[in-house]
Amino acid sequence: MGEIKLKVILVRHTPRPEETVALAAKLCYSPSDVSELKKKISQKDQQAFIKKLVDIGHVSPVEHASFTFAIEGISRACSHQLVRHRLASYSQQSQRYVSAKSGKGKHKRTDDVFDYVIPPSIAADKELKKEFKIFMAQAQQTYDLMVERLNARSITGEAANQDARFVLPNAAETKIIVTMNARELMHFFAQRCCNRAQWEIHAMADEMLRLARAAAPTLFSASGPGCVIGACPEGDMTCGNVKDVRAKYRILQ
Repeated sequence: MGEIKLKVILVRHTPRPEETVALAAKLCYSPSDVSELKKKISQKDQQAFIKKLVDIGHVSPVEHASFTFAIEGISRACSHQLVRHRLASYSQQSQRYVSAKSGKGKHKRTDDVFDYVIPPSIAADKELKKEFKIFMAQAQQTYDLMVERLNARSITGEAANQDARFVLPNAAETKIIVTMNARELMHFFAQRCCNRAQWEIHAMADEMLRLARAAAPTLFSASGPGCVIGACPEGDMTCGNVKDVRAKYRILQ
């Protein structure tokens, strides 16, 4: 199949996430029992209360809402950045158990080249794009050769894949499921929606934010890069486009 594009799906989230956050926050200060408090919260719009929580920085109750995303069409280079966010759970497609070998057969590809991601800067240059694709095809050929030779030595299945995968490039596509609580998502968006973030994880973060806002609009109303609600945290490394960035993330809402 070769070149592939990003796909992000919000597969699960805490039911009524904003009510859950409101319940956790109000429990800290209310003499009511949980059943009574839950009833009061469900009967009243919590938008103003949630906004106040976020504005004053009382975000520990926000951790009680979690969101699970399925992500496809990202490179291994991108997933290596993603898993640096430690307060999260990850399940990633294995290059050991899922073969990248071309040709037909169980757990094998039916096309000529493994799926991969091309950076836009390379895709925009006809000559560079051609060389990039040639390199991917060469990597596929080398991978196939190694699997075949290892199989001939009675090293089969995942044992062959785990060594042959060493020649697969960072461009190779991967699939991953990630679960973060809302507080960590806010931190993730602040870091990765920034103009200075690498283009691929930036695009992924933008799509995750769009989906999160649809599920919990008030909770994530001020989410985005750090400059959305304050001064740019990048200091001398600022992109210098704070006005445009703020306009962009208002549109995302």
